[in-house]
Amino acid sequence: MTAFEIIFGIVLLLASLAIILVVILQEGHQQNMGAITGGADTFLAKNKARSVDAFLSRWTKVIAIGFFILVIALNVFMFFAK
Repeated sequence: MTAFEIIFGIVLLLASLAIILVVILQEGHQQNMGAITGGADTFLAKNKARSVDAFLSRWTKVIAIGFFILVIALNVFMFFAK
């Protein structure tokens, strides 16, 4: 293994952990069924939960796209490194 492959492996590991964390922090679609924080009770808390959930949803997409790009780049590198 080269240093480049090790660095890519570490970055992929961190990206996968970030995806897991962001998905777990998102609120469930059912009322009072948040994965970690639970449901929101007040009007203000519900609006805050929606904005936080939208933020986490956006970051889930960004991190997932980055993860797939890294995986494809690593596979292309491994193919041409032979």
